[in-house]
Amino acid sequence: MDSSTISFSSSSPPSPPPPQAARADLDAVSLDRLSRSLDRLLDPTFLNCADAEIVLSAGGGDTGGAIVGVHRCILAARSSFFYNHFSSLPAHANAGEKPQLKLGELVPGGSHIGRDALVAVLGYLYTGRLPPPEAAICLDDVCTHQACRPAIDFVVESTYAASGFQISELVSLFQRRLSDFVMIALAEDILPIILVASTCVLTDLLNQCIRRVATSNLDNHYLEKGLPDDIYAKVKEVCWPDESLSSILDPEHEKRVRNIHKALDSDDVDLVDMLLKESPVTLDDAFAVHYAAAYCEPKVLAELLKRDSANVNLKNCSGYTPLHMACMRREPDIIVSLIEKGASVLETTLDGRDALTICKRLTREKDCNGKLEKGKERSKAYLCIDILQQEIKRKLFILEYQISAEESIATPLLVDNFHMRLINLENRVAFARIFFPAEAKLVMRIAQADSTEEFAGLTSANSSKRKEVDLNETPTMQNKRLRERLDALTKTGRFLTYDHACIISDALYCYQKNFCSCFS
Repeated sequence: MDSSTISFSSSSPPSPPPPQAARADLDAVSLDRLSRSLDRLLDPTFLNCADAEIVLSAGGGDTGGAIVGVHRCILAARSSFFYNHFSSLPAHANAGEKPQLKLGELVPGGSHIGRDALVAVLGYLYTGRLPPPEAAICLDDVCTHQACRPAIDFVVESTYAASGFQISELVSLFQRRLSDFVMIALAEDILPIILVASTCVLTDLLNQCIRRVATSNLDNHYLEKGLPDDIYAKVKEVCWPDESLSSILDPEHEKRVRNIHKALDSDDVDLVDMLLKESPVTLDDAFAVHYAAAYCEPKVLAELLKRDSANVNLKNCSGYTPLHMACMRREPDIIVSLIEKGASVLETTLDGRDALTICKRLTREKDCNGKLEKGKERSKAYLCIDILQQEIKRKLFILEYQISAEESIATPLLVDNFHMRLINLENRVAFARIFFPAEAKLVMRIAQADSTEEFAGLTSANSSKRKEVDLNETPTMQNKRLRERLDALTKTGRFLTYDHACIISDALYCYQKNFCSCFS
């Protein structure tokens, strides 16, 4: 009896699900299919049947000025905000004319919204789903992407959009995510959260941010520059609840430092010189190079560095060097000026980040993965990362392969052979100037091509004109001259990236290794 029961139960088909459960599963599949179909309407490569356009502000990240096509009937049916807005628009004379909505004027904080965040919030109105945040991944392979700057920026921009479009459930969701960021993010990355919390009137989130920033070691000038006056005043109240504590600071010293910073804001380096002569405060005391790297025009920093009286590797109270500040700003010209003056790319912050890591964690992966087109300039963030990568490569190369010129003996055959290779590489770099003029201009400045006779073939109008050969030149002298030429080429090739491979490839690094193997 028992065995027959087991045999019967094992061979019998499973019992059918209740009709209500089957109907619910079918409804879920149908809704999912419908939402995926509607999601395609926001894809710019799909059939263009939009009847209105949202124009992103010029300040909306790298996609500033882009246009997102939308469908008024869907948005009006799903959102009272869009229903009221579209119903108030005047009738257009031309039937085919699409009304354009300028995002910067449409909602508070609209100038900060990028395309990815806008499409994500609109996608929620279309489909009821939030797509995965592909824009929230930085370039740092070590980063977990839980609270890096692209992840924060994506949620911040989405919060501006959700709040402006009056989607309360999304605002609550994004507010919780931002609150989690405040607990684990770097202090300087909390400033965008403070701004969105203030604009969208998220009081609890704003108070949480103020407490976190006030207890951090962020530089006061960084907070003063990045925050509205009323919020900065609240931060100071939390920092110094008792006004008597602020009297510990030297008011005269602070006044002199502030005057130096005001002179830098006015692009008046001569006034800075005058202020330094009239007081015992130095450029290092005022962290003037830090300030110029973070807030001033590149030409002001370059002029300030000509004084040669500041330590370019000095760390401020937050543990940042001027190069770290420049990387937070992502300005290539400033990074180049600091490196030229001896700024170390290997210096780290208190939490172990170097300059390259800072840049990578501020940059979205998708912004640097596109293939470079001929004549098209790269973004500043991309150039900064490439400059730092090549400088690190150069530093490591010098440490690994540096050989004293006096100790190396080269045969004339090897010298001639490598001389031809250098000429070939020089011509490749010259050719790159035709296709990538913007990057080449920066490169030639770094290499000081106009003042270096090793670049005669690059800067001379007649590229066939060559330097005369000295018959009395010894092998050691030849070795030294070729090394100087290689160094000049290295400064140029340092910033010409893999995307320029059709012109210069990776030959520079290979030639450097061949050079050392020839003369070692």
